[in-house]
Amino acid sequence: MNISERIADRGITIGLTHLADLAGLSGLEIVEGMGNGSLPMPPIAGVLPFVPHCAAQGSVEFRAMPEAQFYNPMGTIHGGWSMTMLDTALGIAAHTTLKSGEMFTSLETAVKFIRPIFEKTGEVRIVGEVVSRGRSVITVVGRIEDLAGKLYATGTSTCMVMAAPKST
Repeated sequence: MNISERIADRGITIGLTHLADLAGLSGLEIVEGMGNGSLPMPPIAGVLPFVPHCAAQGSVEFRAMPEAQFYNPMGTIHGGWSMTMLDTALGIAAHTTLKSGEMFTSLETAVKFIRPIFEKTGEVRIVGEVVSRGRSVITVVGRIEDLAGKLYATGTSTCMVMAAPKST
């Protein structure tokens, strides 16, 4: 079963959520809602399919399948795919630490490529883990690895915490 089929099989939808629907929810509750289908996954999940695998306070894991449609002219998965997958896991890991009424924005994200990814690499794990959660800054690390644990890319992100806009 491919990633898109797994998204549909778990009843996960893709779309936008209104702020009013998130009122009173912690970041972890929002992430868990996306994973269990009670809240939609963000629209980017329809463009670069990935599926939530697990989430906890300060950490997330997604699964994705590198596909030939993401190849660059050299016949490897485009670096932008890896960067987007890591940015997603880093941001969602930060999101799990938010209290109700908080939001974040990424200030900086860096990715290091370890080895090329091919379609034949198969399903990969994209992991994000919070290193530090302060009052206004969250620091996160992440990695892309195959299911045997072979490392393909690493990433770091610094995120700024702020008050979420009030819903009207």
